[in-house]
Amino acid sequence: MIFGLSVLPLCLRFMRRSAYTFRVPASLTVDRNAPDDAQQRQIIVSLDGEPIAELMFGDSVTREILAGPHTLLVDNTWNKKSINFTAAENEKISFLTKSRSTRFAEFLLMFFGAGPLKVFLTRV
Repeated sequence: MIFGLSVLPLCLRFMRRSAYTFRVPASLTVDRNAPDDAQQRQIIVSLDGEPIAELMFGDSVTREILAGPHTLLVDNTWNKKSINFTAAENEKISFLTKSRSTRFAEFLLMFFGAGPLKVFLTRV
């Protein structure tokens, strides 16, 4: 007892409240392994404005994320693409990203070794 008050009810109330706030994280995976990928340039992956990986062809990244709304951005330094999504607790979320060239870009790649590549991001 502290000053004539029992501490036990306060402890039990705190334990009861904290038991309900535990959350199981979701899992986010971004793969770059599409067969029609141009296989050139890195793709920078950002989650909620924070960079989490630079993917070359064949790479992937997996992160645990909190449940709730998120924004995923991929950038190949020529082009950007973003997707808003909501993660549920313990959900496994997968995205596929790739860089592809247009016919004109293939012409530039053939003669100059560089050209604009378009980036794609799809949920799988």
